[in-house]
Amino acid sequence: MSTSATSKFTAAARVLAQRVAELNLVVPGFRSPPRIVGVNRTVRRSRDGEGGVVAVRLADRPFTATVGDMIEGVIVINGLSATEADRVRTLLWRTMLQFTVETSTPRPSTRVA
Repeated sequence: MSTSATSKFTAAARVLAQRVAELNLVVPGFRSPPRIVGVNRTVRRSRDGEGGVVAVRLADRPFTATVGDMIEGVIVINGLSATEADRVRTLLWRTMLQFTVETSTPRPSTRVA
């Protein structure tokens, strides 16, 4: 896992956790990689049933997929109904767009007229 991927993951987890808390939902812990080899995401609930850990794989996959797994982990940890899950998923994706949309400044044209 590269340093930039780790930094991006840490920043994304921080932003996602803050938004989840603002929605009055249980904030899971986020870690990488999952303990099970060959999977992209695992969700481990805490013993008391309140909270848990979402572990996601960063290596060899688009970061957007990682963000999606983090969001789905929040849905699972909170045990949301289909309707509520859809509403929360939409809100969380809007929050996380900054980590999934590549932005670049337009390069000046080098064409000669």
